[in-house]
Amino acid sequence: MIKKMTAMTLLGFACISAARAGDLALSVELPRIDVAEYHRPYVAMWVQNSDSGDVTNLVVWYQLDKSDEKGEQWLKDMRQWWRRSGRGLDMPVDGITGATQQPGVHTVDTKNLKNLAAGSYKLYVEAAREVGGRELLQIPFEWPAKSSQLLEVQGKTELGKIALQLTP
Repeated sequence: MIKKMTAMTLLGFACISAARAGDLALSVELPRIDVAEYHRPYVAMWVQNSDSGDVTNLVVWYQLDKSDEKGEQWLKDMRQWWRRSGRGLDMPVDGITGATQQPGVHTVDTKNLKNLAAGSYKLYVEAAREVGGRELLQIPFEWPAKSSQLLEVQGKTELGKIALQLTP
C-alpha cells in the first residue's frame, strides 16, 4: 500500500538524501533474509511514463565480476524489467549497472531523471534472487510534483521499504 507520510516520518527517514528543488530522491531496502543459502538479489529500477510507455532505467544491480559474463544470463529473471527494457540493452551500461548490494538501505542516484517531462509515471523496483524469490513493487507519481511528498511501498519478501521523495 502506498502512503503519503507525515512530517514526523519525513524527519525519521534519514536514509534519503536531502532533495533539492524539483528533485527526486530514492531509497531501497534489501532485507536481511535468514536462510541457509543466501545470494544477493539482482535488482532493476526504472521509471515508466504511463502515457507513452517510455522507460528510463535508474540502476541494474547484478553479478559483474564474472569475466565470462555469466552474471548477465540471469538478468532475464527480472521478468518485467527484461521485457520492458533489459533485453534491448548491451550490458554493462555506464552510469546504470553496478554490482549486487548487501542487505540494508541504499540511496539510489536519480540523475537519469533530471530531464523528466511533465506527466504521470510509475517507479518500478524488481528483485530476483537465486535460490530465492522474485518481487516487483511500483509507486505511481506525477511529475513535476506540486508539493513535497514521500511515497512509500513495503515489500514482503525480496524487497523491504521503497521510498520516493518528491520536491517541487
